[in-house]
Amino acid sequence: MAIKITGAGSYIPKLIIPNQTFEKNDFYNEDGSQFNAENKIIIKKFKSITGIAERRYVEKNINNSDIGAFASKIAIEDSKIDPETIDYIIVAHNYGDVSSDSKQSDTVPSIASRIKHKLQIKNPSCVAYDILFGCPGWIEGMIQANAFINAGIAKKCLIIGTETLSRVVDKNDRDSMIFSDGAAAVILEKTNDKGGVLSHESATHALEESNYIFFGESFNTNDSSKNKYIKMLGRKIYEFALINVPSAMKVCLDKSKVDITKIKKILIHQANEKMDEAIIKRFYKLYGMEMPENIMPMSIDKLGNSSVATVPTLYDLILKGNLGDHSIHPGDIIIFASVGAGMNINAMIYQV
Repeated sequence: MAIKITGAGSYIPKLIIPNQTFEKNDFYNEDGSQFNAENKIIIKKFKSITGIAERRYVEKNINNSDIGAFASKIAIEDSKIDPETIDYIIVAHNYGDVSSDSKQSDTVPSIASRIKHKLQIKNPSCVAYDILFGCPGWIEGMIQANAFINAGIAKKCLIIGTETLSRVVDKNDRDSMIFSDGAAAVILEKTNDKGGVLSHESATHALEESNYIFFGESFNTNDSSKNKYIKMLGRKIYEFALINVPSAMKVCLDKSKVDITKIKKILIHQANEKMDEAIIKRFYKLYGMEMPENIMPMSIDKLGNSSVATVPTLYDLILKGNLGDHSIHPGDIIIFASVGAGMNINAMIYQV
């Protein structure tokens, strides 16, 4: 018996936003002063650090719960289950539904209840709830679903990561170029196969680090709207991630008793290409090894950072042969890992 993913689906928005789109933006420092450098130079440096060349935004008439439902329908069809047999719908997000003409976060009813409604699931015993855990939210949802199934209180769970970060970015902040929109979902259930979830690890560092990612006003001092936008302390996050994520991944792998040489892929949250590569290099260094080639699939160059959606989107793209030469086969052992607001970290060892 194993608790395994039996279906996956993702929704990648149609609007492609290349880096050149930001050449007309007015970028400011945190103190409100304007940058001296030309935007072309700012954007070139941004690309060299993050690896992002373009990102996806949802269209004006589409919302976060919509794309979560789109991805869920694909996952349900992929798993070939009756949606009425789903016991839990767990939705990871951070900002709820934010309409294109408003900056107000709308989370009542929950995004999970909205998605259940959009899927037209009638069964009241299908419990739908949201999880706010920063970018690691989808993995944490997987951990909770695995616990429910292990405890015998659920047989099938739908776990969704969905976000429309384009609706909460400050156009006067360079970091606005990082964020994007997207959704992905999986069905997790008990099967007669081998493998599945082998181990997991989670942590929250909130003594000094809780406000490394926060909601703050625009860097443009002429903006009198008092609207708040996603903000982050980039350098502190980078340093935090490099110190803490590799060790959390090691704890997780050691718990699974899987030899590191058996790992086929590491699906890490797509936040910053250079940071992710540094994390994986440090992880392997903990075992006295060099980072293997082709171990870390990346989608950030085309899709940007869609927060909770990045890891499950990666999984779906690879599983269905839509990410270059990367592939995952039955029996392969992979690692899911993420870091984000909170500051939260988690990892999962999973055998396909």
